[in-house]
Amino acid sequence: METGDFSNSPNDQPVEPSATTHPLPRITLPIMLRLGLFQLGLGMMSVLLTGLLNRVMIKELGVPATIASVVLAVTLFVSPLRVWFGHLSDRKPLWGKLHRTSYVLTGAICFALLAYLAVQVMWQLGAVSRSVGWDNGTAYGWTIALAAVFGLYGIALSSSSTPFATLLVDVTDQDDRAKLVGIDWAMLTGGIAIGGILIKVLLKRLETDPSGSTLQASVNNVFVIMPLIVVILAFVATWGIEQKYSRFMHHRQVLANANESITLARSWQILTSSRQTRFFFSFLLAMTLGLFLQDTILEPYGGEVFRMPPGDTAILNSFFGGGALLGILGAGFWVAPRIGKRQTAYVGCQLVVLSIVLIIGSGFTGNAKFLQLALLLFGIASGVTTTGAVTLMLDLTATETAGMFIGAWGLSQALARGCATVVGGGLLDLAKKLTTDLVAAYGFVFILQAVAMLIAIGLLGRVNVQEFQAKSKEAIAAVMGSELE
Repeated sequence: METGDFSNSPNDQPVEPSATTHPLPRITLPIMLRLGLFQLGLGMMSVLLTGLLNRVMIKELGVPATIASVVLAVTLFVSPLRVWFGHLSDRKPLWGKLHRTSYVLTGAICFALLAYLAVQVMWQLGAVSRSVGWDNGTAYGWTIALAAVFGLYGIALSSSSTPFATLLVDVTDQDDRAKLVGIDWAMLTGGIAIGGILIKVLLKRLETDPSGSTLQASVNNVFVIMPLIVVILAFVATWGIEQKYSRFMHHRQVLANANESITLARSWQILTSSRQTRFFFSFLLAMTLGLFLQDTILEPYGGEVFRMPPGDTAILNSFFGGGALLGILGAGFWVAPRIGKRQTAYVGCQLVVLSIVLIIGSGFTGNAKFLQLALLLFGIASGVTTTGAVTLMLDLTATETAGMFIGAWGLSQALARGCATVVGGGLLDLAKKLTTDLVAAYGFVFILQAVAMLIAIGLLGRVNVQEFQAKSKEAIAAVMGSELE
């Protein structure tokens, strides 16, 4: 039965099967912090690509901004493979019995190496673009090569991050997940800040090199040191965790020893067995658009509407990031455990709409302090929304195909994030053709962002964890029954 009631009802408390007859230890706060080190590393890597490489390509190497943004977006548009990697980690253990850790670590090593390779291809593209320009096909050939490397990077990232998210399901009981998500996503945000500081330290000698003669050597050095740190963090975060805490490793091993394992086609049958899958997938799409459609226009908004200098517009992200950190921790440790996951997501979505209205309103005042306050609230709302949605996502999985479900949810978010990156600037250009009023032009994009979040609220009202669990169990029983026939 569909419901729009967001109370902390049994629908928000799915029953998880016990994998063994012996009670397994529950993860403690130190273990949650250990797991968060992987997210810390992912935050650092995101700064390397979307921050440092993006800036070097556009400013120092003269690569057109459109080409640079499309090349970087390739990492998101290979996200359909998340579903396949999730399924693979369900069915095919590596390094003995490990279903998750081996994929996490192998993927981390691969994306670290590919990040360094991407930089080397970038230098070749920059050299060609400076020497022969863009009228020669050679530059576009190197652009395609760079896009291919970024595609491989995105694949390696998917092969690592999807099994890691599934590991969070495997090692936790239902009532621990809000805290774990709060810690992990807070550390992801912290990783972005730490990554920025570390890059500044590693590139310090460029400040005394106005000619830029040491640029290539300095950036290469960054792309050796930081990915190595990230790989080490991945090992520290996950080593030994799955063997000791996984609730479902034994259960999956029993399935793997059956006459026929659950194939990709049968996993897809389970994934699509419930209309709740479609509702939640659509909710994640709309929610992610509602959170990130402003990504590409926020700093131009501060510059054009509020006349803020470049240094001040860069600080705008700090208000959002600080608010997001507060929202994630507050929701993970206080809000979600008290009012439930779906209610937390619902409240967060409402606060996002309110904060977007304030961001639009700040444009009419021209007051930069008002904008900063609105962005702080937007960050808090985003943190609450993310915590509610991600903890709900971890519950909306079927034990036997948890990796495939997590892959599907990751696919939804990655596609929406990629679309938000590409579409946000396009919508602003369209609005500027329709009106010369800058506040109205930017407001057009923000209004569409609010509409996306209102759609997300409507879809969230149709999400029912209890119905999902029942339908998934029926589909699993049908699949397993067909295997025995």
